[in-house]
Amino acid sequence: MKTRANWTRAALLALVISATLLGRQPADAVVFYARDEMLELAFPDADEVVTRSFIITGEQKTRLEELARSRFDSRLLTAYEGWRDGRVTGWALLDTHNVRTLPETFLVVLAPSGKVTATHMLAFHEPTEYLPPPRWLKQFDGQDLDNDLRVGRAIAGITGATLSARAVEGGIRRALATWQVLLAPGADLP
Repeated sequence: MKTRANWTRAALLALVISATLLGRQPADAVVFYARDEMLELAFPDADEVVTRSFIITGEQKTRLEELARSRFDSRLLTAYEGWRDGRVTGWALLDTHNVRTLPETFLVVLAPSGKVTATHMLAFHEPTEYLPPPRWLKQFDGQDLDNDLRVGRAIAGITGATLSARAVEGGIRRALATWQVLLAPGADLP
């Protein structure tokens, strides 16, 4: 009888702990910028920002994943195009994905030439000790898509935050692949 009571108490305790954890929001979740602020970060001097939406074909998806060496989870893609004085000033793409079990969203800003000009963390829901610092994100500035655009090669890692570093690397590679396949001069814009 005592064993059954202990088992019942243990099951009840497990149920209470599970319910508490499932309903809990991460205490460290941080949203840094809203959508309008995001576009101002990407294109501070733009006369106009145009939103371009793409539904990528199976062939494009295969090509994008080959170039990025990273999965594209969706066939719907949105890019923001900055304009000033009748000329494209650059592109901005959002990347949202889970780092470990919780999401992060960052913005990759690309020059008309397809090189990274800035990376901004917009929201981070993992514990903040895993948050890539702005100084670390600056290493991507001036980069384009090549084999050395990897943590441990052209990109230094983050001690204690390897998953965060690799997640950002993958997102930036996806943005650069998107530029090559869909946004570069001569690409088939919708």
